Amino acid sequence: MNPGRLFFASCLALVTTSMVFSIRADILDALAADFQLTKEQVGWAISPAFWGFTISILIGGSLVDFFGMRNLLLFSSGGYIVAVTAVLFAPLPAGPADPYYSEPGFVTLFGAMLLIGLSQGLVEGVINPLCATLYPQEKTHRMNVLHAWWPGGLIVGGLLAFGITKLMALDSGSVSAATATLGWKIKLGTILLPGALYGVLSLGQKFPPTERVAAGVSAGEMFRELLRPLFILLWLCMWMTAITELGTDQWVGSLITNLTGMQGILILVYTAGIMFVLRFFGGPLAHFFSPMGLLTGSAVLSAIGLYGLGAASTPFSAFAAATVFGVGKTYFWPTMLGVTSELFPKGGAATLAIMGGTGNLAVAFILPVMGGWYQDYGAAAAFQYVGVLPIILTVIFGALFFYFKSQGGYQVVRLESKETS
Repeated sequence: MNPGRLFFASCLALVTTSMVFSIRADILDALAADFQLTKEQVGWAISPAFWGFTISILIGGSLVDFFGMRNLLLFSSGGYIVAVTAVLFAPLPAGPADPYYSEPGFVTLFGAMLLIGLSQGLVEGVINPLCATLYPQEKTHRMNVLHAWWPGGLIVGGLLAFGITKLMALDSGSVSAATATLGWKIKLGTILLPGALYGVLSLGQKFPPTERVAAGVSAGEMFRELLRPLFILLWLCMWMTAITELGTDQWVGSLITNLTGMQGILILVYTAGIMFVLRFFGGPLAHFFSPMGLLTGSAVLSAIGLYGLGAASTPFSAFAAATVFGVGKTYFWPTMLGVTSELFPKGGAATLAIMGGTGNLAVAFILPVMGGWYQDYGAAAAFQYVGVLPIILTVIFGALFFYFKSQGGYQVVRLESKETS
């Protein structure tokens, strides 16, 4: 077994996943134009990515010990290649269809996004228990380092998209329809390279048994962890943290462009840069403040940042608000996963899969809702309505912080590895 290569392949798989996210955010308006869709309809077209993510992480992630980590990573790599190719060659309608969901181009886009989501879910379902197994003594820190490559991929994808936009003058307002179509297809096609590469890195590698299996914890014990009250509370919080971070990220390019006139993808790249750097310090910060203290601070800053983004009218005010929001949302996803693996290690891949799947189910739900808010009430309202959630999270995480403090402090639950046949 080569832990370094496995961790690198995991990071690259996550880069692929987040490149999809940032590039898709950049080309939303182009997709709406070419597929003859409204903002709300394009929200429905891409939402299957998050439903697919949820399905595959819940099934594949929970049964990762049965299917095998390597097999699931290879399947996800192939899924990216097939899905991206399908969108690139999808038929474009000559005009709006009624009903829009019966049009072949929409059906192809819908199906491809579902396959992309399935591939993304398998990545998340494998790399989280793999990381917890490879580094059992530093889970929250390593989860933050691993998930630093989520914003890392957002940066790569965002800068590629921005560079192609400038190179092809796609934002000049004077390019032909054919050039505009070629532009978004080139952007989307860049995902094929990392998607294939992490599959190649996984070939021939030996993957370890998960921490739960190594400790001899039965599948029944694993699934019983899902019924513990604290896990259920954290599961409810995952809905809100994911919507706050990822739901906003998917619309931020279009929303900021609408509010300020600047290229909104730059805001996504900027906040991703903040996250990329800060996540390398997640472990020490979680140790200093405790994970619940870190999550409380994240919720406070996220709320302030979202309301600031809703009030932005210039590039300067947008970047100022995005700085606060970027810092706030940095630690939500990896710290939630770290806390889950530290407090519920008997839950193994199942608890991590449920948390990751819930996060993406939440985004699938909010995408068309935000699209509707955006279309009916404006970009500012879309940001500020979502901003209610981190206010609620501040109360919950703050209460948990004081609860653990009253119990003598946050304590990591350890499992002892046993010899397995």
